[in-house]
Amino acid sequence: MLGSIWDGLKDLFLTPANLMFFVFALLAIGGAIFAMSLTRVIHMVVSLAVTFLSLAGLYVLLNAEFVAFVQVLIYAGAISILMIFGIMMTKHESEETELKRPLHNWLLGIGIVAFFGILFYAIQNTSFPAPTAFDPGENNTEAIGIQLFSAHVIPFELMSVLLTVAFIGAIVLAKREEE
Repeated sequence: MLGSIWDGLKDLFLTPANLMFFVFALLAIGGAIFAMSLTRVIHMVVSLAVTFLSLAGLYVLLNAEFVAFVQVLIYAGAISILMIFGIMMTKHESEETELKRPLHNWLLGIGIVAFFGILFYAIQNTSFPAPTAFDPGENNTEAIGIQLFSAHVIPFELMSVLLTVAFIGAIVLAKREEE
């Protein structure tokens, strides 16, 4: 049993792409856990930005460079900055509440380790179909653009109208609060 687990771990770290996937996945999961469990909002935003950047790294590993670029530009950049501005412009009082639940934390940790152990065992014992040939030199940005402006043009335009209306509504609400 231990020998098969060791062989599975050895195969997992065999290639640099697998190692980078593991690092990005751990950063994404860790950032998400910290974003949910930290008490200060600015720390939550920073850990959320780490999650967004590590997801962009995973997209690069999947040869989706355009999606990775959009992830960094929109989520890691714009959304994180928007959240920081929201924190700076609102009044908030810091109430430090110390929750002492060591038994709950231990049970949570044991549950997480058991869950990932079950997932690791299931993935190692599953036979996946052979991957199809993919040309990494293929221009996936052009393919996304063709799909976006041919098959999905109406949802694309509706989304732009929705974002414009939301932007105008935010300006109206900000002016109303100012007065």
